[in-house]
Amino acid sequence: MKLVVPTELYENESRVSITPDIIPSLIKMGFKVFVQSNAGLGSSYTDEDYKKSGAVISFKLNDLYSKADLVVKVQRPFKQKKTDEFKLLNNCSLITLLYEQKFKNEFSSLKKLNINVFALEKMPRISRAQSMDVLSSQSNLSGYKAVIDAASLFNKAFPLMMTSAGTVAPAKVLVIGAGVAGLQAIATAKRLGAVVSSFDVRASTKEQVESLGAKFVQVEEKGDSGETSAGYAKEMSASYKKKQAKLLEDSIAKTDIVITTALIPGKPAPKLITKKMVELMKVGSVIIDLASEFGGNCELTKHGEIVNHKSKKIVGPKNLPSTVSQDSSRLFAKNVINFLMNSCESGKFEDFNWDDEVVKETCVIHNLKKGK
Repeated sequence: MKLVVPTELYENESRVSITPDIIPSLIKMGFKVFVQSNAGLGSSYTDEDYKKSGAVISFKLNDLYSKADLVVKVQRPFKQKKTDEFKLLNNCSLITLLYEQKFKNEFSSLKKLNINVFALEKMPRISRAQSMDVLSSQSNLSGYKAVIDAASLFNKAFPLMMTSAGTVAPAKVLVIGAGVAGLQAIATAKRLGAVVSSFDVRASTKEQVESLGAKFVQVEEKGDSGETSAGYAKEMSASYKKKQAKLLEDSIAKTDIVITTALIPGKPAPKLITKKMVELMKVGSVIIDLASEFGGNCELTKHGEIVNHKSKKIVGPKNLPSTVSQDSSRLFAKNVINFLMNSCESGKFEDFNWDDEVVKETCVIHNLKKGK
């Protein structure tokens, strides 16, 4: 079976879907791996690295896709005048991050093709799928990088410093949302010496937040766990939102840096920080809105831009995992190989295990009934 790795074509995407270190394992599973020339350069992996690992380098995109039984990509297929990956996909399976609710036109185009599509963001939240969970692995790095970027934009130091010239007070950081990205943001900010607090609607996250040395800020609301049966944050009642707004307004006014990560599956990101709250912040404060791609948690956020509002910076970052592409690519590739191993019998991959929950949940298009 032939597995192909194209170069990612979207702007600001430096990751590669398969890294050289896992190619020997793919070959053992029965794959012959073809990699487009320079596909890994954005993540500091050279063609020579891939060749040494056993991959075959392909120089033309058309030739690469013509070989494919399985295409592995980080981002959805790309379409422009000169390059149209949709026209090249045929009689194969595609593994990628798709986000069908957001990119509906691309999803509609894919549904017309003779292919299977596995959307990795659909990975079920079950214990045995944790090693395949791309969203978690990439969110970890986003949480880390959000704090690093905030520190570079903030015009004061993070840690407490005692000097002969006087004392430097530690920065105060508030992390909104204590999921994977939020918890990593807390850990990173603590390591840099900040005083950290965190807010989440899910009462169950309190223990995790406090275990990292942060203060848990919460709305007192009896009888509501704040989460769905799958463990995600849910939309709260009007009375809760009113209390939440007052709590956040008070907390944000005392904070130097805010990292927001709040998302509700299948819905736009909740607006938690108003223009008024931003204006109450100290001059020089920074907000990093990790939900910007899905509308943002702050009213003033613009995706891909830094908004300067009354000397406070609101950052809507584009694709933070891509800014640490060597590590994010390696983790993505590990997730992919674990996903493929899930369908192996006796260590060999013949086809996807269509009776398996992980395969069923992630397969969003099943038009290809038989392999080549």
